[in-house]
Amino acid sequence: MEAMKEITGRQVKNMLLGAYHSFEKNFEAINELNVFPVPDGDTGTNMMHTMASVAKEISAMSDDAEAGEIGAAAARSAIMGARGNSGVILSQLLRGIGKGVAGKKTLNNTEIGKAFQFGILYAYRSVAKPVEGTILTVARGMAKGAYHAVRSESFSLEDVLLAAISSGKEELARTPDKLPALKAAGVVDAGGQGLIVFFEGCLAGLRGEDCEVLEVTARAVTNKMVAEPLDLEYPYCTEFIVKGASVDKKTVSEALQGFGNSMIVAVVEDIVKVHIHTKHPGDALNTAQAWGTLHDIKIENMRDQHENRLFTAEDIQPVKHGVGVLTVAAGDGIAKIMHEMGASEIISGGQSMNPPVEDFVQAIENGTCEQYIILPNNKNIILAAEQVRKLLGNSKVSFVPTTNMAQGLAALLHFDATRSLDENTVIMAKEAKEAASGSVTTAVRDSVVNGLEVHQGDYLGILNDKIICKGSSIDQVLEQMLAEGDYELISLYYGADLDEEAAAALADKVSTMNEDWEVETFYGGQPLYPLLLAME
Repeated sequence: MEAMKEITGRQVKNMLLGAYHSFEKNFEAINELNVFPVPDGDTGTNMMHTMASVAKEISAMSDDAEAGEIGAAAARSAIMGARGNSGVILSQLLRGIGKGVAGKKTLNNTEIGKAFQFGILYAYRSVAKPVEGTILTVARGMAKGAYHAVRSESFSLEDVLLAAISSGKEELARTPDKLPALKAAGVVDAGGQGLIVFFEGCLAGLRGEDCEVLEVTARAVTNKMVAEPLDLEYPYCTEFIVKGASVDKKTVSEALQGFGNSMIVAVVEDIVKVHIHTKHPGDALNTAQAWGTLHDIKIENMRDQHENRLFTAEDIQPVKHGVGVLTVAAGDGIAKIMHEMGASEIISGGQSMNPPVEDFVQAIENGTCEQYIILPNNKNIILAAEQVRKLLGNSKVSFVPTTNMAQGLAALLHFDATRSLDENTVIMAKEAKEAASGSVTTAVRDSVVNGLEVHQGDYLGILNDKIICKGSSIDQVLEQMLAEGDYELISLYYGADLDEEAAAALADKVSTMNEDWEVETFYGGQPLYPLLLAME
């Protein structure tokens, strides 16, 4: 197939319809992989019905519709039609794709490739507490595959989809090693398989081909039949939609987080979709009423379904295995992001709060991996990391001398659990060294540094660990810091002293500096530094 130089709305439409047809052919095969007795319904059925809502909406649209229009319609219809845990996660995949194509009539390969990257990341971040061995693990693997494809010198959308599928299949094959229940049942994760089915359907739709049909491997059978352990503290699986809402995901999540677990929140425009396991469904619904009108309420008692569903399992004790990453994070938001990117262990630390060697040793001894790569992410913590390696031995611990958060994120993005400790260390060190970083803080005393006369209270701009400018406001400092930069993507991580509104205003300011820059904001929660930046 000749690489397309321009992706039209019709191609986007064909890909999404291809995904729906792929679920039509394979939803029962995905259902066969289910092992957990939860009342969210069967994974394949839920994902198919979610895509059916999308297919119905976009089929009615003209083939001349713009790519951005198709993406917006898909995102909105997916959240309205999302069913169960897997359906809500799938709706967030489509929301991310919709964000990536927003406002575009047609797209080049770089733009559509990044849109699919957005989709995978949105799917991963939709879950409050990601669990390894699930659809989220597969999503993270696919994100890495898509990232590498987009960064290659010459690529097509087909290349991006193929790379995502290939890396996703590799991660899917490893899900039984990460979740004992899957290993006992002899299956891979159903949601992860559904994600592969989605992307294979998109590829088939792009190529104008029929979707492939999955071959389902029979479950493993043992002599021991046991009910899957279920957290019955929160017995009611509760789902609902709020329409006419003017509220963001963070507000919804914070308002509902005390009501239960397994929470997934999706927000598209004025629509909020919530999935939560709770003890008191009425409390969640009463809270949600303050945001708008309630629709499509579903409450099911998991105890009932738990008593009627058994599956084959074995008592498997977790053992230490493989290579993991132990990283230092300066704020709760950054810690969450690093966890989502695959860090096995996280220690709180940073400027003025350098963790002791004992904290590292304890985290490694209590961790789940045989070997660890430490990311100190601060020049004052590097010696501690080196001391840990000396104490525990080179065969068990290595470290990458990351001096800032941007280097840590770049290194973490290129971690691959299938590589050896030494191979990962070499690759991660190379990527960290090439990462561009920035930060904004305030001077704590009068000084002269790098030829700058600094007074207490001045805002300081730090580029790649070097103070290069000062100013009376964060805006001034950002303008000086980024003036000469040749970037494509700038990520702003706002600290504990900034709120979301102020961070968004700063992002708008940065966007006006160069219309080619893509600017994102994330909650970092770090103290002392209002902003940390990563530039690509």
